[in-house]
Amino acid sequence: MLKMKSKQMISNLYTRYESISIKFCYFLVFSLLLSCAENTTKKETNSSKEPIENSSITTKDTTTKTILCFGDSLTAGYGLDDINEAYPALLQSKIDSLGLPYTVINSGLSGETTAGGRSRIAWVLNQHVDIFILELGGNDGLRGVPLTETRENLQAIIDAVRKKNPETTIILAGMQLPPNMGPEYITEFKTIFPDLARKNELELIPFLLKGVGGIAALNQADGIHPTTEGQKILANNVWAVLEKVVQ
Repeated sequence: MLKMKSKQMISNLYTRYESISIKFCYFLVFSLLLSCAENTTKKETNSSKEPIENSSITTKDTTTKTILCFGDSLTAGYGLDDINEAYPALLQSKIDSLGLPYTVINSGLSGETTAGGRSRIAWVLNQHVDIFILELGGNDGLRGVPLTETRENLQAIIDAVRKKNPETTIILAGMQLPPNMGPEYITEFKTIFPDLARKNELELIPFLLKGVGGIAALNQADGIHPTTEGQKILANNVWAVLEKVVQ
């Protein structure tokens, strides 16, 4: 009888010990899991901060504004050995030397008339433009295009630029014709540009070819298109107006 009671007591003690051991194991595992979770949370918190701190150090402002030169062969640099000798590229060099945040785009097309410019302006304006230099009309005059048509086309181009972005600054390049076109036509042609500038409140380059037009040494054999030296003077004529806008 005593042996049976002893066995029963031993069995009961073993069962209680086993129960306590299991509970202790559960507690130990739970503690370990909780500790790991806290460490993971700390790591995630720290790692989430690192990119923010790094980005605040490495981010730089690389924003630049766009100057678009929209014109004919005078802008395109017809007859030059290198397009970098045309006045848009010379303007870019000047701007770079002053550290100004502008990129100059040459959108000149040799032989372009105001009608041609009007037909392609929508495509050109697919990009954002901050300053728009409009240099067209010379080929109209040399071909004897009716002046009402030239005026209407230039106005349509101006309207298209303003509609796309009212904040775009427009600079209009004035042109003049050689005397063989007749005095009446020449005089009326010359007035188109200042008239449009006043009407639309534009910046005006009075005469793009000032100091170059009619001077054989500064023009190519055709007497119309500037040489490399002539293009430098064109760039100065444009810069005299553009400088006030970009500074």
